[in-house]
Amino acid sequence: MSVPTGAAEHLDAEGRRRVRIPPVLMYHSVSPSTGPDPHRVRVSPELLDRHLRLLGRLGLRGTSLGELLAAQERGAASGLVGLTFDDGYADFAEHALPVLARHRATATLYVVAGLVGGRNSWDEGPRLDLLDADGVRAVAAAGHEVGSHTLTHADLRGLDAATLAHEVGGSRAVLQDVLQADVPGFCYPWGRFDAAAADAVRAAGYDHACVTGDRLPGDRFTLPRAYVAPGDGAALLLARLARHRWWMRGVDPAPARGERAEEPGPRRGRAGEGGR
Repeated sequence: MSVPTGAAEHLDAEGRRRVRIPPVLMYHSVSPSTGPDPHRVRVSPELLDRHLRLLGRLGLRGTSLGELLAAQERGAASGLVGLTFDDGYADFAEHALPVLARHRATATLYVVAGLVGGRNSWDEGPRLDLLDADGVRAVAAAGHEVGSHTLTHADLRGLDAATLAHEVGGSRAVLQDVLQADVPGFCYPWGRFDAAAADAVRAAGYDHACVTGDRLPGDRFTLPRAYVAPGDGAALLLARLARHRWWMRGVDPAPARGERAEEPGPRRGRAGEGGR
């Protein structure tokens, strides 16, 4: 299964240009827990395994977003699907890493840098543990990309320049100190952003960033993703891949590093898309 390769420009209803990338799937927590999950952020390890087996049968391999973009630039991304996991939950190390290794897949884990070793204080409801610094380093050592999800899981829309620099640039500095390595990727909490937030991500030195929703217009700093819900079986996953191909038909390939599509206007994740 491959993404169409047409190069025609495509504008959304608001006149913004989209750029084509292969599908990118968005997960959060991976755990066998049967406890309450009011925000629908948890998939079981068994479900993740079934998803990756299905991708394999389709001739697709899961990869980090950074690797996906690099392959796209080389013209070698037709057999890839991006895998992303938001928030940096501690269960990623215990339950997701073994599944990913079994399928020779890589992923991007977006970490809330100011809450490393803490819990998901931005959510109401069940408290979930987040990876500590050793856990974040272990994820990177296993070959996965670690990206930033701000310092506090902040809604970036409407923030002043100083606060944006703190949340966006400060989180990158924290993670680079933890990893002693570059942190190229960023993810907007809840998928919410405006033009100032996207500019702050560029100014902070990131290479790429992603949002929530596979129908949103996006340049390299507002890349679209498809939310994976806790109960998504094979049919729904196939539908998400097919929908992505439909929305990406005739859209320009992703620009190389340093190129820039039109700036996005204010957007937020849609209800039910699961951006956290």
